[in-house]
Amino acid sequence: MSKNKSSEAVKVVVRCRPLSRKEESTGPAGGIVQMDLRLGQVILRNPRAPPSEPQKTFTFDAVYDSSSKQRDLYDESVRPLIDSVLAGFNGTIFAYGQTGTGKTYTMQGLWLDPEKQGVIPNAFDHIFTHISRSQSDKQYLVRASYLEIYLEEIRDLLDPNHGNTRGLELRESPETGVYVQDLTSCVCKSIKEIEEVMNVGNQARAVGATDMNEHSSRSHALFLITVECSQPGPDGRKHIRVGRLNLVDLAGSERQAKTGVQGDRLKEAAKINLSLSALGNVISALADGRSSHVPYRDSKLTRLLQDSLGGNAKTVMVATVGPAPQHYDETLTTLRYANRAKNIQNQPRVNEDPKDALLREFQKEIARLRAQLNHRRFRSKQKKEQVDGEAWERDGDEEGEELEEEEVEKEAEEFVKLEEQRLEKENEAIREDQFLLAEEKQKLLGENEKMMGDLRKRQEATEQLTARYKAMESKLLVGGKNIIDHTNEQQKMLEMKRQEIAEQTRREREMQQQMLVQDEEAVELRETFTSLQQEVEAKTKKLKKLYAKLQCTKAEIKDVNDEHVRSRQELEQTQNELTRELKFKYLIIENFIPPEEKNKIMNRLMFDPDEDEWKFKPLVPEESKSSQMKKRPLSAVGYKRPISQYARVAMAKGTHPRYRAENIKLLELDMTPPNTSALTDGEQNQSPTLNNSPSNDKGICKSRSWYQSQKSITSSSSNNSLLFI
Repeated sequence: MSKNKSSEAVKVVVRCRPLSRKEESTGPAGGIVQMDLRLGQVILRNPRAPPSEPQKTFTFDAVYDSSSKQRDLYDESVRPLIDSVLAGFNGTIFAYGQTGTGKTYTMQGLWLDPEKQGVIPNAFDHIFTHISRSQSDKQYLVRASYLEIYLEEIRDLLDPNHGNTRGLELRESPETGVYVQDLTSCVCKSIKEIEEVMNVGNQARAVGATDMNEHSSRSHALFLITVECSQPGPDGRKHIRVGRLNLVDLAGSERQAKTGVQGDRLKEAAKINLSLSALGNVISALADGRSSHVPYRDSKLTRLLQDSLGGNAKTVMVATVGPAPQHYDETLTTLRYANRAKNIQNQPRVNEDPKDALLREFQKEIARLRAQLNHRRFRSKQKKEQVDGEAWERDGDEEGEELEEEEVEKEAEEFVKLEEQRLEKENEAIREDQFLLAEEKQKLLGENEKMMGDLRKRQEATEQLTARYKAMESKLLVGGKNIIDHTNEQQKMLEMKRQEIAEQTRREREMQQQMLVQDEEAVELRETFTSLQQEVEAKTKKLKKLYAKLQCTKAEIKDVNDEHVRSRQELEQTQNELTRELKFKYLIIENFIPPEEKNKIMNRLMFDPDEDEWKFKPLVPEESKSSQMKKRPLSAVGYKRPISQYARVAMAKGTHPRYRAENIKLLELDMTPPNTSALTDGEQNQSPTLNNSPSNDKGICKSRSWYQSQKSITSSSSNNSLLFI
C-alpha cells in the first residue's frame, strides 16, 4: 500500500489486567506478562518453555500495567483522538482481546466512580466541556447512535422492538462510506442525555455467563457519536465540519474447552470467533502491504470498520491481555495481532461541508421559522397600532433593527387581549341595543364570534410556531455557554497541565525508543579493533547475538504453526458441533414437515450476494405490487366465518343445521317467573301440543325461552338461548 504524506499509522496500546482470585487459587504462582512503561514494551514469558529460552518482546505506542489508572490511559492515548474528532476528523477506538481481559471495563468502566470511568464516559465529558469553552460564534449539533452485531445481524439497541424486527442492512456511500440504514439517531444536548442513551442501549445488549467471565459480552457493540460544528470562515460564510467518533467494544475471542459454552452460547461463540478471524485477516492484509485485496466483506464487523482500518479515520487500538499462565496462547495471539496493526496506514482528512450535514438543515429550518414568526409579529404589531390609531411608519435607520423576542411576545399577547376585550364590548353593546332586530343582532354576534375564533386560531398557530422554533434552536449548542456547572478556571488549568504532562510523557517514550534503535546501529559503526583476537571476540559475540535472533525467529515460526493448528482444531470442533445440530434439524424437517411445504420454502429461497446470505423472495412480485390486494380476503363470498371441508360436505348432504352458514340467532331470556302449579296426567300428555296463547295455559305461565317450536334447542348452562332456523 502506498503511503501518502497525509497517512498516519494506527496507534496501538496494550493494557494488562491483574490476576483474578480464581486464577490465583487454581493456576501457578506469578504472571507471564511484564510491562516496561518507560520504553512501551511488553515482555512475555512462556510458562511451558525451559528457562534458557529467550522471552518474547513487543514494542507499542504505550503500555499500561495492572496498576494503571483509567484517567492515565485516556489522557495519554485517547484525548488527542477526541480533539481530532472535534476538529472534523473521523476517529475510532476499539478494544481487542480475549474474553475476560477487561475490554468492557476499559471502554465503559464504573460509571458511578469518577476515578474508574472508562473511555466512553470520559469522551462524553471531553466533548461537552470543549463545546462549553469554545467561542460564541460556533454552533454544535451532537448526535448519538448505538448498535450491536449479534449472530452476524446488526441490531439497533435504541429501538424498543429491536428483538422482534429484522436486522438492519449496511449501505455504502461515496461521501460517507459504509453506514447502517434506518439506524436510530438521538440529538443530545448534555452529558446526562447522552448517558441516558448509553444506558438504554446497555440494557438491551446481549450479555451471558461463561466459565471465564460472568458478564461476557455476546455481541460487538458500536456507540457512534457525530459532532457537527458550524463557524464563520474567512469568506464570511458559515462552514460546517463533521467529526464522527466510533467507540467499539468487541466481544472477546474464546475457546469452547475453556469457556464451556453449549447450545445458544456455542452459536454465539462461533459467530464471534468468525468475525474476529475476519478482522485478523483484514489486519494481516493491511499490515502486509503487498496484498491487492483486503477482505472487508467477510463479515459485517470488518465492513463497519472499513474506514477505521486503512481508510479515512484516526484509529486507536487498545489490546487487552491477561497475565495468567493458562492463557499464554491467547495472550500471544493478541500481542501478535496488535503488533501487526501498528503497520496499518490510514489517510485521515477533515470532513468539511459534507452533503449530509444535519446541522445545515437545522439552521435552514430555524431561519424559516424565524422568518414566519417575524412576519406574524410584524402583522400583529401593525394591527395593534392601527387599532390604537397610530400610523405605521419605519425610518430607514430602523429597518435593520430587531426587537427583543420577549418584548415582541408580550406585545402580541397584549394585542390579543385588547382585541378580545373590544369584541366583548361590541357584543354587549349589540345585546343592549333595542333598535336592532333579533336577526341582525344574531348576525352581528356571529360575525364577532367568528372574528374571535380566527384571532384565537392565529394565536394558537403563533404559539405552536414559537414552540417549534424554540425546540429546534434548543437542539443546537452554542459555544461560550456554560453547559457544565462545575467547570471553572482552576479545573480548566488543571486539565491543560495534565494534557501537557501526558504529551511530554508520550514524546519521551518515542525519543527513548528511537535512541535505542539508533544506539544499536551506532555501536557497529564505532567499533574499532586493536588486534585480531579482539575482532574475533566481537565478531563471535555478534554471531551469537544473530544466532539467538535466528533461534527466536525459528521459535516464532513454530509458535505460529502451532497456533494455526490449534485454531484449525478449534474451528473443526465448532464445525462438528454445528454440523451435528444441522443434521438434527434436517431430521426434523424430513419427518415432520410435508414435502410440498418444504418445496414451497425452497422455491422462495434466493441468495443475496451483497449481504452474503440467503433470503426469501416476496410472496407478491415487485412488478405486481400496485395490483396486490390491500386487505386480507374473506374466506368465502357472503360468509362471515370460514367454513371447513367437513362442514361443506355436511351442508351438501343436508343433514344437521349445525353446518349451515349464518344460522345463529341470539334471543334474550324471558325472566318472567313461571307458575309452579302441578299439571294433571292428562294435561301432561297434552302439553306438547299446546299452542302459545296464554288463555289455554290454565294459570301456567310458560317462558318463551322454555317453550318454542320443535326446532329449538335449549341450553341450561347459558343465560341466552341459541335457536337454529
